[in-house]
Amino acid sequence: MAKRRKLAHGARPNKQPAQRPRANGGAGKAAAPSATPHQQQQHAEPTIPFAPEDKILLVGDGDLSFAASLVEHHFCADVTATVFEKTREELLDKYPHAADNIAKIEGEDGCRVLFGVDATKMAPFTNKPGRNKAPAPENANAHAQGRSTGAVGVIDRVIFNFPHVGGKSTDVNRQVRYNQELLVSFFQRAIPSLAPGGSIVVTLFEGEPYTLWNVRDLARHSGLQVERSFRFQAAAYPGYHHARTLGVVRSRSGEAGGGWKGEDRAARSYVFVKKDVVDGRPPPPPPSGGQKGTKRARRRDDDSSDEE
Repeated sequence: MAKRRKLAHGARPNKQPAQRPRANGGAGKAAAPSATPHQQQQHAEPTIPFAPEDKILLVGDGDLSFAASLVEHHFCADVTATVFEKTREELLDKYPHAADNIAKIEGEDGCRVLFGVDATKMAPFTNKPGRNKAPAPENANAHAQGRSTGAVGVIDRVIFNFPHVGGKSTDVNRQVRYNQELLVSFFQRAIPSLAPGGSIVVTLFEGEPYTLWNVRDLARHSGLQVERSFRFQAAAYPGYHHARTLGVVRSRSGEAGGGWKGEDRAARSYVFVKKDVVDGRPPPPPPSGGQKGTKRARRRDDDSSDEE
């Protein structure tokens, strides 16, 4: 159904970097007032880091509104949306409105919701070489220990929006450490699921304490590198609402709603690829000189250009 709808609409999200507005060079015309950075962000064409035909794995998708938007508005036909909550009932207790999102996702062929998936322990989604069958979790322990299972990842895009461990501690340093541990474990578990040319997308709020997590360094130490980063624009995903890790905000009477609009906050998405793949190609052989080549490669990773 999703594939037919995609063809009928002929719609495809723009995957190109947002273009900067060009100055008006007309003679004799008064210059228009310059837009504020916030206005420029609101009007810039959003960057969409996937295509409708990609196999997409969403990790920790909260109330599933992001997955529902991918299916309903971006015409994605192969979406696996996972949540940490063990059952549908547990999810609906935290996010009562999620039932509609589940229906939208499961109503499309090729799309599904998986419950009880821990980002730090999830088994990879793979196919055995030479076999044509649906993706299935492989031996996660073997991957964690560096042993080959002979399996090939099948996911084109692994997306983890706004990862957070929740309110484990009010101490900022401990929160930073807990969230860094979450991301490192996630990277280690997500990498075996990547198909050739696949990527991992992590979206975080801008500013502290999120910048203290040093997501680029965490990814680098996990065997990844930044391909690009760009501003996350929630408006590009109709129906999407940022979901708190702890669930909806409730009033004293127990009614849900209000108090939290994370989608209005500035956020940035980071696209990571395996270190041995850049633009789908293996890297060139390292230059002679030992340590110098390593430093140059590291500098290129640090200076990867960001799209605004």
